[in-house]
Amino acid sequence: MFNIFIRRPILSLVISLIITLLGILAMFTLPVSQFPDIVPPSVTVEAKYLGANAQVGARAVATPLERAINGVPGMTYMQTVSNNAGRIRIEVFFKTGTDPDVAAVNVQTRVTTVLDELPEEVTKAGVTTEKEVNAMLMYLNIMSTDPGVSEEFVYNFADINVLNELKRIEGVGLVEILGAKDYAMRVWLKPDRMLAYNVSSGEIAAAIQQNNLEAAPGRTGESSGKAASTLQYVLRYTGKLSEPAEYQNIIIRAEKDGSLLRLKDVADVEF
Repeated sequence: MFNIFIRRPILSLVISLIITLLGILAMFTLPVSQFPDIVPPSVTVEAKYLGANAQVGARAVATPLERAINGVPGMTYMQTVSNNAGRIRIEVFFKTGTDPDVAAVNVQTRVTTVLDELPEEVTKAGVTTEKEVNAMLMYLNIMSTDPGVSEEFVYNFADINVLNELKRIEGVGLVEILGAKDYAMRVWLKPDRMLAYNVSSGEIAAAIQQNNLEAAPGRTGESSGKAASTLQYVLRYTGKLSEPAEYQNIIIRAEKDGSLLRLKDVADVEF
């Protein structure tokens, strides 16, 4: 076969020129993209079941969601992670080239069909569906030149002023801050004190929720329509607590002897 090209050098030259010409023409017709779809897109479904371990979260939350999501158009496979902190994360992977926006809508539609089957605590916390492409584009480091600024301040500054701006950029699928340092009021329970006072963690959580909320009490002195009222007072509620001392004085229950069991008696509170 190779003898033909050796005996006919002109034919070999013509074929080489044709191949070169076709290569040049093909170079101008190849699609060019700044971010080509070389990584299959995925959609992440996250839920939180506070107080549940990994087994309970997988059985009560992950299983119904997996049943509903399975078979969504374009899906190749999915994987689920459930931890002892009550967090459930389902990653649904799609074929390369699938529109991530359409995939996210399809998954969200499937998720809404089983929300009634999930525990009430899960639906209250919310089940989120987000699109993402499994390829990290860039890292941004934020630091302060003021040595007196804490890590918590820098974290919350980025969360309030930077994170939302990055999410608004067209084409961005997911933005997250690594290393959670958000402001929070932390309640550290004392098991020995709880046993002595015969109080459960559920009672403590319920007391905190009942005393730490935003409410609209309304107004007093409003006319009923039969007689004019000259004085009206708008009632204002304290709202959510903001200081550790306010949390410490939350009343959990009243004892039979008239004494009050407060949060500071069974827990430490810190900001």
